[in-house]
Amino acid sequence: MEYTAIFFVSVLITLIATVLILKWLIPVLASAKIGQKILDIGPRWHKSKEGTPTMGGIAFIVASILAFAVFFIVERDKTDTRAFLCALNVMVYAIVNALIGLIDDMAKMKKAQNEGLTPLAKFALQSVFAVLFLISLHFTVDLDTVLYIPYFNVEFDIGFFYYVLAYFLLCGVVNSVNLTDGIDGLAASVVLTVGLFFAFCTFTVLEDPIISFFSAIIIGSSVGFLVYNLHPAKVFMGDTGSLFLGALVVGMSFLINNILLVLVYGFVFICEALSDILQVGWFKLSHGKRIFKMAPLHHHFEECGWSEMKIVGVFSAINAIFCIIAFFGLGEL
Repeated sequence: MEYTAIFFVSVLITLIATVLILKWLIPVLASAKIGQKILDIGPRWHKSKEGTPTMGGIAFIVASILAFAVFFIVERDKTDTRAFLCALNVMVYAIVNALIGLIDDMAKMKKAQNEGLTPLAKFALQSVFAVLFLISLHFTVDLDTVLYIPYFNVEFDIGFFYYVLAYFLLCGVVNSVNLTDGIDGLAASVVLTVGLFFAFCTFTVLEDPIISFFSAIIIGSSVGFLVYNLHPAKVFMGDTGSLFLGALVVGMSFLINNILLVLVYGFVFICEALSDILQVGWFKLSHGKRIFKMAPLHHHFEECGWSEMKIVGVFSAINAIFCIIAFFGLGEL
């Protein structure tokens, strides 16, 4: 199956399966009272969202696994072994992060509050599996430690420090997507721009079945979920879904062997994380002063009077622009 067929079949499988599973799952989550808890320190108008079914990310995770199974059956003898093993590593890494998110979401339900695992426990789990992911790549695909610098077309073999940098990117981006998931439709919409970016790359310069597949499941997952998640949201993805999508977003940079490019095509996610880090850091250093009205960044604009739909539209448009910029940083492939 050529990459164009892989793309369209995978998009359809993921999108249709996500929509159908959510149609069944939302009433199940509601009847089981698996609803979102809202932090008291958040925007006061978010309190109206309390009780909205969460953990809806399960739908697009199952849909993505189904699409991957079809891809494996059809392409296992046609795709380069090294490329396929790299794809398998990324998919397993995304699923493992989803399981961390699921544990966190279940802990929130058990405690009946918005805080599940402690930040330290959550980060420890993410760290362990980020390291295991890199170890697996090292032994299964002989991970190249040559770091490509986008736009400057230069490369440096940085040896062990490549793994250190990769570790911080893995943990950082996964958590950045998680932080972005704070208002209706935002995380899925920005992730959608990443999927569209890689789809465009597939049809213009890459022509790669692996990139084609992953761009397809990102698009199918995002669009399928947005059917129920655009404002006013009928379901939230929970950490289960956001950590899965975050792992796919950063995983794509490993598939194209250009790990720094995620800082460009994931620009909005990086800004969300930086806003949170700067807010917390400055709050402690200045003994109570703030840089933003509220962090992460999307809450600042909410406090400035922007509607949720406006924030989603503007943030998605900005990330789309940076995805265009990222296209010129792909380098020689």
